[in-house]
Amino acid sequence: MTTESTGNTPPTSAENPWPVRTVARKIADWVHRLGVVWVEGQVTQISARPGTQTAFLTLRDPSADVSMTVTCPVRLIRGIEPPLREGASVLVNAKPTFFLGRGTISLRASEIRAVGIGELLARIERLRRLLDAEGLFARERKRRLPFLPKGIGLITGRASAAEHDVLANAHNRWPAAPIQVINTAVQGPTAVPQIRKALSILDADPNIDVIVIARGGGSVEDLLPFSDEALCRAVAAAGTPVVSAIGHEPDTPLLDHVADLRCSTPTDAGKRIVPDVKEETARVHQMRDRARRALHGWVDTQCRLLDQLRSRPVLADPFAPVDRRAEDVELHRERGRRAMLNSLSHEQAAIASARARLTALGPAATMSRGYTVVQYPDAAGNLQVLRSISEVAEGTPLRVRVVDGAIHGTVTSTEPGE
Repeated sequence: MTTESTGNTPPTSAENPWPVRTVARKIADWVHRLGVVWVEGQVTQISARPGTQTAFLTLRDPSADVSMTVTCPVRLIRGIEPPLREGASVLVNAKPTFFLGRGTISLRASEIRAVGIGELLARIERLRRLLDAEGLFARERKRRLPFLPKGIGLITGRASAAEHDVLANAHNRWPAAPIQVINTAVQGPTAVPQIRKALSILDADPNIDVIVIARGGGSVEDLLPFSDEALCRAVAAAGTPVVSAIGHEPDTPLLDHVADLRCSTPTDAGKRIVPDVKEETARVHQMRDRARRALHGWVDTQCRLLDQLRSRPVLADPFAPVDRRAEDVELHRERGRRAMLNSLSHEQAAIASARARLTALGPAATMSRGYTVVQYPDAAGNLQVLRSISEVAEGTPLRVRVVDGAIHGTVTSTEPGE
């Protein structure tokens, strides 16, 4: 017995490498330990040639680009009712098998069950509750579509009625609407990966403002890709608003709940992603008319206001207040002049009266009547008025004032009065 058959293979190294057969047997041992498993997937290829006992299927994960080969007896395929077709969802009870000669792994199926409509609907409902609980259906996270997108992305089947409806209605409403179309599979096992890839391309394009995913009507199995969890999460994570236009009015795949806008048909999507150029042109004309009327009304109001201001006395005759004030100034000046003249006249009369009294009381008036004033010098030499003959002696010099001058004399004698 060799070391390989006993399983006591020494550790591998550069000096002691394993041969290919040893590695293959070890992998086979690990695979065979897995035992029998139930696997769910979509059938993408069926090969059951006449005269052969073994059928080959390719089973694919609808949410990922992963597939495996399944082998089974031909009678197992032929015993399935209705007949198994590509794109169908199945449950396979199989045992993983590793083929040493080719170094490949496949599943050896002992039972294949087609997933019925009821089971599909139940799974969709469970997924719907899960996504709803996570908030992917919440109204708050849905975004409004741009009024006039600068670019529209359309994901739909090649040369499909949905593509024609979206393009025709969008261009009828807005002929200049730029639409970038990416054709993908819209049913079957390749639909979800292709739609997700197209979604990522359009979402990364800065010139795309809204993305439309459109498909015509179909059975529950045909519309199954649009209820796929991976696609729903990709739409929810997209940074560009997404419009769902799947099937007809009664069709409601999960994508309708996740998308930012749900349209009942592709025709409805073409009408809602762009405005109607005729309606907008009419609205522009209406707004221009309203603006013109509003402007004319405002101008008329301001003209009336200016006319009212211009008709006011202060603006109709701006010099009138100045003239009135000039008249007031002249009047007050005349009053001041008259008051000043009256005051001067009164003061002049008072001065004249005082002068007359002073004149009457002064010595000049007395001397004009013939009286004189006699003065003599005292001991200090100052002139004193002579009031008595006793104040002077003979020889005293005298100064006699008369009305028109003075006379100097000397006392020669005195004569007492009676």
